[in-house]
Amino acid sequence: MKTLLRHFASTAAVLLIPLGAHAADLAVQAPPAPVAAAVYNWTGLYIGVNGGWGWGTQDPLNLFDTRFDRSSFDVSGGLVGGTIGLQIQQGPIVLGLEADFDWADITGSRVTIPSIAGMPIPATLNVTTKMEDISTARVRGGVALNNWLIYVTAGAAFIKETASGSSVAGIACGTLGILPSCSGSVWRPGLAVGGGTEWGFASNWTAKAEYLYIDAVGTGISVDHVNVVRAGINYKFGGF
Repeated sequence: MKTLLRHFASTAAVLLIPLGAHAADLAVQAPPAPVAAAVYNWTGLYIGVNGGWGWGTQDPLNLFDTRFDRSSFDVSGGLVGGTIGLQIQQGPIVLGLEADFDWADITGSRVTIPSIAGMPIPATLNVTTKMEDISTARVRGGVALNNWLIYVTAGAAFIKETASGSSVAGIACGTLGILPSCSGSVWRPGLAVGGGTEWGFASNWTAKAEYLYIDAVGTGISVDHVNVVRAGINYKFGGF
């Protein structure tokens, strides 16, 4: 009996040795390497839509006749349009070009008396003025914080301005030599500066919020200008 027990113990020990070695191997197995987090890629061509609000001042009488002294009408209203751009990312720095075209309804109106060289003419007009199209072509530069981009921008701007008026008292519109016209429309070039932030909420989709200050060139400092606050959504071609 004792011999049988000793034989059984020896056999069990021989069978358990491989299991112990396998357990030792499991105990020292290296953990899997961590997976690196994805980094957002801002490089690419993109298109989008935008919309927002604008407010500022405009000189409508200068559209009727360049002889009139400058006037300043308060204007405000909404705008909506499209965007196209191209940018390249190098490390955290993102540089690019962007252009947009917005249809606008930034308007103002009041009753006024035009003047020439400080002398009012014998006419009282009810005038409505409007910025109806705004387009910009700008450079953008910013810093990417993974899927967030903080940027500044500057470039050229073009504003289509229109104005119309009707006589309330005195000389009527259409009077040759004094008030030949009470309407006008022109594209005025300008400069735009601003900045904003953009959020990449998917590999090819971003949302942005930005502010632009646009000043018309050739109409006098602080005469024709508009502040624009707008938001937009862009689709970027390409991905990670």
